[in-house]
Amino acid sequence: MKRVCIVGAGAIGGFIGAKVAASGETEVSALARGKTLEALRTHGWRLRTEAELVQAPAIASDRAEELGVQDIIFIAVKGPALSSVATQIGPLIGPDTVVIPAMNGVPWWFSEGISALKGARLESVDPGGVIAKAIPQRHIVGAVVHASTSTTEPGLVLHKMGRGLILGEPQGGHSQRVGSIVELLGNSGFEVKHSESVRQDIWYKLWGNLTLNPVSAITGATADKVLGDLLLRQFCSRAMEEASQIGAAIGCAIEQSPEDRHEITAKLGAFRTSMLQDVENNRAIELDSIVTAVHEFGLRLGIATPNIDALLGLTRVFARTRGLYREQA
Repeated sequence: MKRVCIVGAGAIGGFIGAKVAASGETEVSALARGKTLEALRTHGWRLRTEAELVQAPAIASDRAEELGVQDIIFIAVKGPALSSVATQIGPLIGPDTVVIPAMNGVPWWFSEGISALKGARLESVDPGGVIAKAIPQRHIVGAVVHASTSTTEPGLVLHKMGRGLILGEPQGGHSQRVGSIVELLGNSGFEVKHSESVRQDIWYKLWGNLTLNPVSAITGATADKVLGDLLLRQFCSRAMEEASQIGAAIGCAIEQSPEDRHEITAKLGAFRTSMLQDVENNRAIELDSIVTAVHEFGLRLGIATPNIDALLGLTRVFARTRGLYREQA
C-alpha cells in the first residue's frame, strides 16, 4: 500500500486527502498544525459534496519525522508559507519520493531548463533558493488543480465544482511514475490528465488568474462584475497580452486571445477568486507566485509589462495596508 502525505490540509489539500483516503488504496497522512491538526485527529478526513459527507481515517502530526518517508507528497500550502514548510519536510522524502506541488501560480521549479532564462532562479517565489535546496528537482512532478473548494471549519472541506487534475514531468513527456499516480488519482474519483507539457498547462491557468485574482481582491467584486466592466476587462486583456509575449519567449505560447479566455471564464458566473477569499478571510495573499513572478519574467527577458507592473503595484499596496502581504526575505 502506497503512503501519501498531504502537507497543508486546507481546501485543496483536504479535498485531495479525503478523496484518496476514501478510495482505500493508500495510507493517507497529513502534516498539519493548530485546529486543523486537532480536527483531523478527532474526525479524520471530511469532505462535504452536494450528495454526501465523505469521511476516512487520517494519520496526522505536526512533526514530519513522526510520519516518516512517503511515496507521494502533495504540497498544498499557501505560497507565503512554502519556504518555511520546505525546510520541515525532509523526513518525508526518501530516494524515490514524488513531491507534487498542488498550488496556485508559478512554482519554484518552473524556470529550471528554460533556455531564455539561462538558469536564473525566480527570486520572487524562492528567495535565496531555500525551497530548491530542500526539495531536489528530481523528486518533483508538476501539477495543475481545476477545482473549487473551501473550508467551512478546520478539517472540513466543501467541494463546489471541478475534479480536474493535470500531472506531468517538469521536463515534459510521459513517465511511468506519473502514470501510476494518474491511475491512483483516477481510482479516487478525479478527472486526471497525464500531460506531455505540464509547464504549458501551469502557464495557461496562470494566464487567467494573473489578472482576475488581484483585480477581484482589490475591488471585492466577483468574476462576473470584473468582466462586466468594459474598462476593467480591457485592462485585464492588455496585461494578458503582455503575459502572452512572455509565454512565447519561454516556450509556453498561448493560442487563445484574452477575449476568448474571458468568454470561458464568464460561463463560470459570479464566483469568488481564491485571492478575494483570502482577503475576505484576512489571510495573506499569494501575490508573488501569481503576479510578481510574471513581472520578474518580464524584467529578465527584457519584455515591457506596464499593465502587469501597475497591477502588481496596486495589489501590493492594497495588501500591505491590510497586513496581508510581506515581501519574502
